[in-house]
Amino acid sequence: MKSKFLCIFVLSCVIASIAAAQDFASPKKGSLIGFSANLTDFNQPVSLKKESFSRLDPGFSIMFWKGITTHLDFSIRYNGVFTDYTKNKYPKSGGGYGNEFEASLHARLLTDNHLFNPFLSAGIGIGGYQTVWGPYAPLGGGLQINLQSETYIFLQMNYRASLDKAKVDNNLFYSLGITENISRKKAKPEVVKEVPLPVVEKKDRDGDGVADDLDACPDVAGLAQFNGCPDTDGDGIPDKDDKCPNVKGLAKYNGCPIPDTDGDGVNDEEDKCPSVAGVAKYHGCPIPDTDGDGVNDEEDRCPNIPGVKENQGCPLVKDEVAKKVQFAAKNIFFATGSYKLLPKSYKSLNEVAKILKEDNNLRLDIEGNTDNTGKSDKNQLLSENRAKAVMEYLKTKGGIDESRLSAVGFGDTKPIANNKTAKGRALNRRVELKLKY
Repeated sequence: MKSKFLCIFVLSCVIASIAAAQDFASPKKGSLIGFSANLTDFNQPVSLKKESFSRLDPGFSIMFWKGITTHLDFSIRYNGVFTDYTKNKYPKSGGGYGNEFEASLHARLLTDNHLFNPFLSAGIGIGGYQTVWGPYAPLGGGLQINLQSETYIFLQMNYRASLDKAKVDNNLFYSLGITENISRKKAKPEVVKEVPLPVVEKKDRDGDGVADDLDACPDVAGLAQFNGCPDTDGDGIPDKDDKCPNVKGLAKYNGCPIPDTDGDGVNDEEDKCPSVAGVAKYHGCPIPDTDGDGVNDEEDRCPNIPGVKENQGCPLVKDEVAKKVQFAAKNIFFATGSYKLLPKSYKSLNEVAKILKEDNNLRLDIEGNTDNTGKSDKNQLLSENRAKAVMEYLKTKGGIDESRLSAVGFGDTKPIANNKTAKGRALNRRVELKLKY
């Protein structure tokens, strides 16, 4: 009996191999659903050597098939078996009906768009017989018949190898099924026949691919996009319309670059002073001179006050004013070894405050100095505190804004006389006031 099935299978392969592919079908199947009629032989021995069928139990299947690739399908199925089969050690319940569930892969010899297509199967399943459930592996093959990719007929034979011999025996399974395609059928593309147009030979003197009757420059090779005219500089403006044909430019300027009238490197479209040479930082304008003193703002320490170049754009402090402040500085007195201002200093400091109020552009640097008596670090601190004391008086009593004042101490590092004499040390103990703009 085995030889008969083998012959049928080989014959099917031969038929499938010579069957032409169907042009209406897809090389990969869609989703199918259907049923089959089955016969199961639970009494067949483990080996296939015995050719007699001692008993065949009828049954049916509900199936789902799906193409995974052009040569591989997947299926799941439920099998109902009318049988009283069970292993001897388990008592029969008298139900006379078995349930089976299987999932398998099917490797096809050909793509799906063939009428006859042999395949091999392998999967996993579980069957319940008389309350006993046992796992098995369905292994075998079959033949698929494709009818217009709508209806499929499947002829299968499986050897189902038991995975638990205590619950189910090896058995043979035969099936003949039919399925229907439930996938949406793709419309066949409409074939449009191309009708060749007659070739008309046209003249092209410059050989640029643009016929003379369409070529605006028939004697000079050019580009089709410019009606056969060249564009030497590649700026998108044909040479015949380009006033600067060898330099890339803009249509706005007839093919020439953006002009720079004043030659300062900033083109006129970005130059706020196109007729006066300037710098890019100021959008093509010269460096500004806000106070008009001839010193540009980048070099002018007093950009809002007219001054002189010799003083970096700041005005010079008048000699008489400078002398008044220097005189006042010589009349600033502190308690010995202290930074406490003595009352006899107030008149001079008030005079300084008055001068500052008369010219709001004036600034004042206050510098404290000491002799070299004592330790240098203490002298440094004392000189700083004395300078700060003067600044604090001018701020609080004189009404001068702190932003116009600065205070710094130099300790004993800037002597103006000999520290070895009492007179020299007295001169070195001083506060210097320096006006500036």
